[in-house]
Amino acid sequence: MARLQGAAGTGPVADLIRQRRGGELRPLDELLLLSPPVAEGWSVLLSAIRGQLSLNASTRELVILRIGAVNGADYEWQAHEPVARRCGVTDNQLAALRQPPGAELDPAAFSPAERAALAYADAMTVAVTVPPEVFGQ
Repeated sequence: MARLQGAAGTGPVADLIRQRRGGELRPLDELLLLSPPVAEGWSVLLSAIRGQLSLNASTRELVILRIGAVNGADYEWQAHEPVARRCGVTDNQLAALRQPPGAELDPAAFSPAERAALAYADAMTVAVTVPPEVFGQ
């Protein structure tokens, strides 16, 4: 549950976010709209992450969920698990994402490319600096 009451969701920035979201504002959007410039920047960033990355949708969602699990961000997990499932992420993969950082991921659960993306996510989330051997995967 949010500690703050979100903004009413009116104005051009709220309209921009509604357009990106298919007509609806989510609780995160309403909180970000407490500062319209931040909400606008966040919306541009999320649009790029969702639509302009070279990652396929399932790998993108695996990475988002992994970062959420590592950081204990239950809200992020709740928001993205349904999206991940629609992208084809399996129950086995979801369970594996909850393992602690540094644990070897089940090779049967993830492709080599997914394991590389998840190792990168772990490194940048836990240690902030990605070691050369992980960067080169």
